[in-house]
Amino acid sequence: MNNKQRWMGGVVLLGGGVLLAALLLKGKDEIDVQHQQFPDSSEQVDSAEDHPNSKLNSLTVDVATEKRLLEQQRRDREKSVAEQEARAAEFLAMQQQAEADAARKAAEEYAALNAHRLGQQSSDNIPPELVEDEKTKQKRLAEDKAAAQKKLEQQKAEQQKAHASTDTAKKEAEQKAALAKKKAEEQKAAEEKRKAAEKLKAAEAQKAADKKAAEHKAEEKRKADEKHKAEEAKKKAEAEKARKLLEGDDAKQWMVQVALAANEANADAIAAKLRAKGYKVTKSPTSKGVRIMVGPSKNREAADATRKKIASDASLNMKSAWVNEWVPLDKRN
Repeated sequence: MNNKQRWMGGVVLLGGGVLLAALLLKGKDEIDVQHQQFPDSSEQVDSAEDHPNSKLNSLTVDVATEKRLLEQQRRDREKSVAEQEARAAEFLAMQQQAEADAARKAAEEYAALNAHRLGQQSSDNIPPELVEDEKTKQKRLAEDKAAAQKKLEQQKAEQQKAHASTDTAKKEAEQKAALAKKKAEEQKAAEEKRKAAEKLKAAEAQKAADKKAAEHKAEEKRKADEKHKAEEAKKKAEAEKARKLLEGDDAKQWMVQVALAANEANADAIAAKLRAKGYKVTKSPTSKGVRIMVGPSKNREAADATRKKIASDASLNMKSAWVNEWVPLDKRN
């Protein structure tokens, strides 16, 4: 060790001695102060013998109170001594720690100086304190490294566990999302299928309704055609009948024309009134209307008699009837 290190050690020892002496003196002063405040009972007895008047006063002091005061003094002294001993022990520990730090620092400086001077560190020149501290340091470093490695492994395991939990949760979420998507697609497909079925059903119903309407329309048209054909056949039959009646065996016949109707309906109404009276009625369509005639008669006189009879019948109101000479169509020039 060099002079600087020895000087530092001496300063530390001197400072420790001064502090210890100060603590001891302070404890002694406190004990003296307590003795002054609470004198011993022997001193009180001597004082009582020297002063008879004070003896009478001291007899009035309670013995229990005196014992209590003495016990309190004893406890205070013991407490003070214990505190002084504790402070002394603390100072001694501080002094030992300071000496150890100074010795370690001196050894480190000495080792660094030798290493710098010789280019390498020699174990023979290193003080035993430094060797021991180096072993402790290596052990501590190894323990710290092992603890750090263990902590790192624990953190890594926790991270792996957290990642595994996250992956599991993510996988479950993806599965739930896939199931929800599949369910939504199935519902969508079912809805589309239902709509398509409803649309097809509506189209079939519309088609059936259109078919029924077409059939109904065709049926009405067929009935109308049949009715028209029947009416045409009826008209043709009546015309043929009239032709046969008018033509007869002779080429010339006589008819009483009672009216010229504007249409077939009016002609039918007039013919119905005449038939109700028992007349034989014949209708003959022309370019100007439908002729309604009664007859035929074999001669003009018979036809004129029929005309007069019709004109005189007020219920028929056919006073403008006249007699026509009727020639069948196939015998006309």
